[in-house]
Amino acid sequence: MRKVVLYHLMSLDGIAFEDGDWLADDGPQLVGYLGRVIAAQDDVLMGRGTYDYWAGHWPTSDFQPFADFINGTRKHVVTSSALGQEWTNSTRVTTDVHEYVTALKQEPGGDIGLHGSIELARSLLRARLVDELRLVVAPAVVGNGRRVFDGDGVQSWKLAEVERGKNGTLFLDYSR
Repeated sequence: MRKVVLYHLMSLDGIAFEDGDWLADDGPQLVGYLGRVIAAQDDVLMGRGTYDYWAGHWPTSDFQPFADFINGTRKHVVTSSALGQEWTNSTRVTTDVHEYVTALKQEPGGDIGLHGSIELARSLLRARLVDELRLVVAPAVVGNGRRVFDGDGVQSWKLAEVERGKNGTLFLDYSR
């Protein structure tokens, strides 16, 4: 069975989305980590907000390896409304997301990425459909903003690997 792998950037206090320049620049190490994460993925799940933002950015971006990956990968967009922008390999998901992801995990292929999309990530975490976490934790306390892990109850994860960036960023791999 395929795995759903959540990749997220966050601060020490768990903030996953907030305006500001709080992510430490660990340059090549951060890009290398991202490259290893996406190398195993051939599908991506995302919510509508992430889709709208990314569809306006990634098709013309030259940031590698992510631009080629996200532009060429099948994107499953969870939304109740029609997609406003066209983006290659995008499929609108209008059925029950938990049933859709459960079926997608049964199909042949590599890992299924979950990048950004905080509300979708929280829903799939609550439903225990996320199999692995790839977290980039910046050495900053942001104070307030949106969190991926926020009141979802106790879940146990096993630390599989940890790497430390030159500027103090942690690259954490967890599995169920």
